[in-house]
Amino acid sequence: MRILFDQGTPVAIRSALQDHDVQTAKEQGWSTLSNGELLRVAEEAGFDVLLTIDTGFPSQQNLEGRKLAVVVPTKNRWRLIKPRIPEIVAAMIAAKPGTYFVVEIPGR
Repeated sequence: MRILFDQGTPVAIRSALQDHDVQTAKEQGWSTLSNGELLRVAEEAGFDVLLTIDTGFPSQQNLEGRKLAVVVPTKNRWRLIKPRIPEIVAAMIAAKPGTYFVVEIPGR
């Protein structure tokens, strides 16, 4: 599976995805793209999942007809995300094209 990490997504999650092709928006040269443009280029590049911590993403972008899925952890602080990595990875694996999956991360 090809996974793209949006800006601000903790890169340490990558270690739990060793069996997958993981790139960051920055590595791709896409760090300045708007969300809509990022979806378009990620889809054109063959990514299956976009992992973003932008909790507004689901209300801003329509995924109907898209070939990729978007997974959104609700927090970006590593100490809160780290114990939820199995849940985040499971969401990425289960995600279907054209869908959002929000992973609730409790805490502050």
